[in-house]
Amino acid sequence: MTIAEDVTAGRFGEDLRAALADRDAFDRHRSSNTDPATVARCQDVLGSAVEFVYYMVPTIGGRTVAKVVPAGHLERMLAKGICFHRTALTDLQSTRDGDLVGGGIEAREFWGLPQPETLQVLPWDPTVARVFCRAYEPPHLTGVGGRIMALDTRALAQVAHEGFIARTGLELRSGLEPEMTWAGPGMEVQTKDGQSPAYQVENLERMRPVFQRVIRYARALGLDMIQGDYEDDGQLELNWDFDRADTTADRLITYRQICKQVARELGLQASFMPKPTNGKMGNGCHHNLSLWRGGQNVVEDGRVELHVTEQARQAIAGMLVHSPGAALVMGSTVNSYKRYWDVGQFAPDEPTWGLDNRGAAVRISSNGRMEHRLPDAAVNPYLSMVYLLASIEDGLARELDAGEPDVAGGDVAGIRLPRTLGEAIEAFRADAYLMDAVPAELTSVYLELKSDEWARFCGTITQWEFDQYWEMLP
Repeated sequence: MTIAEDVTAGRFGEDLRAALADRDAFDRHRSSNTDPATVARCQDVLGSAVEFVYYMVPTIGGRTVAKVVPAGHLERMLAKGICFHRTALTDLQSTRDGDLVGGGIEAREFWGLPQPETLQVLPWDPTVARVFCRAYEPPHLTGVGGRIMALDTRALAQVAHEGFIARTGLELRSGLEPEMTWAGPGMEVQTKDGQSPAYQVENLERMRPVFQRVIRYARALGLDMIQGDYEDDGQLELNWDFDRADTTADRLITYRQICKQVARELGLQASFMPKPTNGKMGNGCHHNLSLWRGGQNVVEDGRVELHVTEQARQAIAGMLVHSPGAALVMGSTVNSYKRYWDVGQFAPDEPTWGLDNRGAAVRISSNGRMEHRLPDAAVNPYLSMVYLLASIEDGLARELDAGEPDVAGGDVAGIRLPRTLGEAIEAFRADAYLMDAVPAELTSVYLELKSDEWARFCGTITQWEFDQYWEMLP
């Protein structure tokens, strides 16, 4: 049976909704957590030095919320979890009218159950550990108790990936390129007019205290750091090896925490703002993707020349066809879209694919790897993973055609990428497949958050407007 015969449009969403409706999920998780062998492994990780543990949950916006608990309560936390107000998952964001998004002050709490395999000691302070938690509706709630929270994007990505693997037989693996900007004493550079500071060893030396400390901490937390480079003023990119997409997403969250800690220690600022400066490259977070069946990467088939397989072309077509709708996730802020307006700065502005073409939305930079170039440094990697999985599955199921390299042809012909957050909101709403593929509770809340952000921007007077219009008349 072919993938096209086995996967039908909408199946992604049906499967995901069924998994999130499982009221026994909390009890199974708790039973696993309280297994004596699991408790013993966690206690071994903490040892005698750890005094405190952060219990963490990533939010819709890609931030991390947490509570700190003395380490001696570990066994109780494994069994019961820890309570948060449910709007913690929506970044505790209020609308312009003052209403909390995702529930008011009267909204119910959710329970975060630790996932023991993620328990790690922080290398910069061995008295503190941290662990990721999965968010559940409290078991005592009638009708919904015990379910995974649809607003837990980390859990959503993990569940979506398992369903994708079960239906297609393919595993998504990814490696990320998290560009970011460092500012502060000693970070300034000078170059000739028209010259980029990229790759210059002097600039790497300038950043040596930063990259040394980041790489050391990252290795201690399990990231296999492989390379890095200096790209533009204060812009550093450090990479770790690729892995399962859900594991890689966790590592990006970890990497961001590391960078903020290093900035504190060195008296610097570390920013993941997508486009901090006009005339300079923005901060992207390219997703390098591959699809694996067992030990075989189906994106390449052994040919020496740069190429992709037919299955990879269908996956690329799915990503490109849904790129307008997914843009709200890949470029999640008002500032994200300034990357596309600043020409000549290596940001894609058309839904094309190409063979080693940095202007394409999907670049085949080497055999076996599809570099999705639309996500930026502010991306929630769990949400980007969900929308990429849904898009890829649709491309495979319908055997979509991406056209020839560097031309938006085939099923991609006529598609245009949003150029503002407002346009992205409309494209998101208009993509019926993606809207059906992701739980309605999540899409509704996400649209409310982004619509409020766009309204705030539209109602804010900027310095550019003042400079243009203060003295324009008579």
